[in-house]
Amino acid sequence: MSERFQIYPTPLVGLKVLERLPRGDDRGYLERLFCDEELAQAGWSGQLRQMNHTYTQKRGTARGLHFQLPPHSEIKLVSCMQGEVWDVVVDLRRESPTFLKWHAEVLSADNHRSLLIPQGFAHGFQTLTDDVHMLYCHSEAYAQHAEAGISVNDPVLQIPWRLPIIELSQRDQSYPLISKDFEGVSL
Repeated sequence: MSERFQIYPTPLVGLKVLERLPRGDDRGYLERLFCDEELAQAGWSGQLRQMNHTYTQKRGTARGLHFQLPPHSEIKLVSCMQGEVWDVVVDLRRESPTFLKWHAEVLSADNHRSLLIPQGFAHGFQTLTDDVHMLYCHSEAYAQHAEAGISVNDPVLQIPWRLPIIELSQRDQSYPLISKDFEGVSL
C-alpha cells in the first residue's frame, strides 16, 4: 500500500486511476507526482524516460487519440495540474478482453487524480476549462516514426465528448477511422 497514492482499478484491464494524497498544513501542501517504487504496484515498470507538459488555452479543445507503436510502446502517467479535462483512453491491445473499449475520467488540479496508462492504449483528452496544464511521464522517449493515432470521432468507439470539439490539430484530424479489419496493437 502506498502512502502517497490511492490506486483504483478501472473496467479496462491494466488501466489505473491514481489519487495523489497531499500532505499539508496551513502553509499549503506537498503531493508526490511520481515514485517508481510506489507506482510499480499500479503497473509502472521501467524507467522514467521523458516528461512533457502541455498547455491548452480554450475550453472544448481535444487532443488525441495518440499512441506509439511497438517496440516504442510506452506507459504514461497523465496528470492535470491546472484546470480540468475529460481524459479518455482506448484499449488497442489485440489480445485484451477489453479490446476497443474506452474509459474516461475527469482529471483536475482539484481532484488530485492521474491515470496510469499501460502500453497498447491510445490516449486523448478534452479541456473542460480554459487554461489547462497537463503533465505526462513516459516510460519511453518519443519516437516520431512510431507515432500513431485514431480519430477522436471514430464511430466504432462512439466517445460522447463532454463538449462540442472547438479545436483539433491538423495532425489529430488526419488520424484514420478504425476499419473492419483493424487488428490493434500486439505488444
